Amino acid sequence: MTTANKITIFRVVLIPVFLVLAYTGHMRWALVVFVLASLSDMLDGYIARHYNQITDFGKFMDPLADKVLVMAAMCFFVEAGRMPGWVLAIVLLREFAVSGMRLVAVEQGRVIAAAWSGKIKTASTMVCLCLMLLIGPPALGDSAPDWIAHIGSAVILVTTVYSGIEYFIKNRDVFRHVD
Repeated sequence: MTTANKITIFRVVLIPVFLVLAYTGHMRWALVVFVLASLSDMLDGYIARHYNQITDFGKFMDPLADKVLVMAAMCFFVEAGRMPGWVLAIVLLREFAVSGMRLVAVEQGRVIAAAWSGKIKTASTMVCLCLMLLIGPPALGDSAPDWIAHIGSAVILVTTVYSGIEYFIKNRDVFRHVD
């Protein structure tokens, strides 16, 4: 097993740790774990490319680990009343749609590489979630966490929709060959 794949597995293991910390109110520790997991995404990608450790396992598990980490945090915020459920629904729709498009492309012998807008979406989503973890639940009379959560949700929504539209426009020819 490559170093990059071990880091990816480490990120997967951190997801339930993050959730336990968040749901038990240990927000600072939840933030630390979330930041560590988010940074491990960049590290395993760098190691995989730099040391030629790109594997089929990594191609599958790395993006899956990212999606599960982000969705876990977003589910927590929806349940905590800090993010509208419809934002999570749109993010899930985009992820399933892009994954479906990639599966259709694979059947045609084509690989759809990650676009920069998708990378920006992932990075901005992780930053917004970190900020939302940092501010924690709103205190009595404190409106700052509410507007930060609204802005974070808006940034996540806009980057998600934009990158999803871009994927489909740039790769619309994938569906020309579908029966």
